[in-house]
Amino acid sequence: MRGWLRRAAGGLPRQFWFLWTGTLINRVGGFAVLFLSIYLTAERGFSQSMAGLILGIYGVGGAIGAVGGGVLADRWGRRPTMLTAQFGAAALMLALGLAQTYAQIAVATFLLGLFAEAVRPAFSAMMVDIVPEHDRVRAFSLNYWAINLGFACAAIIAGFAASIDYLLLFVGDAATTLITAIITAIFLAETRPAARSSRRAAGPGLGAALKDRVFGVYLLLTLISVLVILQHLSTLPISMLADGHSAATYGAIIAVNGVLILSGQLFVPKLIEGRDSAKVLAVASVLVGSGFGLVALAETPLVYALTVIIWTLGEMLQSPSNAATVAALSPPELRGRYQGLSSLSWSAGSALAPIIGGLVLQKAGDVVLWGGCFALCVLVAVGHLMAGPARARRAARVRAREIEEALAAAAV
Repeated sequence: MRGWLRRAAGGLPRQFWFLWTGTLINRVGGFAVLFLSIYLTAERGFSQSMAGLILGIYGVGGAIGAVGGGVLADRWGRRPTMLTAQFGAAALMLALGLAQTYAQIAVATFLLGLFAEAVRPAFSAMMVDIVPEHDRVRAFSLNYWAINLGFACAAIIAGFAASIDYLLLFVGDAATTLITAIITAIFLAETRPAARSSRRAAGPGLGAALKDRVFGVYLLLTLISVLVILQHLSTLPISMLADGHSAATYGAIIAVNGVLILSGQLFVPKLIEGRDSAKVLAVASVLVGSGFGLVALAETPLVYALTVIIWTLGEMLQSPSNAATVAALSPPELRGRYQGLSSLSWSAGSALAPIIGGLVLQKAGDVVLWGGCFALCVLVAVGHLMAGPARARRAARVRAREIEEALAAAAV
């Protein structure tokens, strides 16, 4: 066990563990957005459509924040961007909890989404800066594990807090965000590349990232994958309820996803070590598609649980490989922008997945929906295999330039 732990977590930079700790603390306290729709309907008395609009407003703010945070991470620096966003998110969390009118809640939610999501590109860029390339899959797996552990704890703690007073959700979330900001302020050093690279980033960096066709194809494939994966939060419960299962049954079955990730994610880096990332992503896409495709045949809780196991295995392979691919494709001076665009693809997918899935389910039925999910994932797998050589060439050029700049800096 000690040997396995050393292989899974040993040898990573000290600053990575401060980032990891901040992630865990922040996710354990991630109450407010998790219970926001329940709070708005049960405590504030808003309709479901009004609550849905508020969640959509959060998504719009998050999309703007993801791109803006990426630009600031390159121009201003990782650390100041994170500090500004974290302190701002903590204050806005309290403001949201104290807001009374619908307009006040809408404004606070938009700003909260903007600040909360602006942290992510800077955080990811800092992780790429400090973790050597050969350790990035391990590092991102560990971080993904912390996210899921924190989410599981948050769901349990938030339920108890909400039963006492909904304001505790916002106070607790703000407190953990503030603790994370303090960790950033005390223990994290700036990691933005040297001034020479930063001067290049002062040009039309976001435009350069948007014109990157290799990265653009990758983002499109990611978006399609997100549209499928997020059906587990929107149309999957609807299908289960239509089959006569209760909400409690859905909750128990979807919990299999978290249990698998917590128990198995740390074994993934060893499993995919040294393998072509494009092939790993292709296999992951087929697994995700197979899991969701089988929902069309599912009727009993046992079969539904089996579908969750299959697509969760794909998700476990996909997450660290995705993160490592974005890191490999992003030039050092544009890492924040590339991470911001990657976050944007997830924000867009989060907004579109329930809309598209709901329309297909309503108009064409569940067989078409789940069969379509399988077909889309097969297309994504083919896309990864076809785009793999171009991505490998781009990653090699980025790596060679990074080594060249490091040698030049050492010679000065």
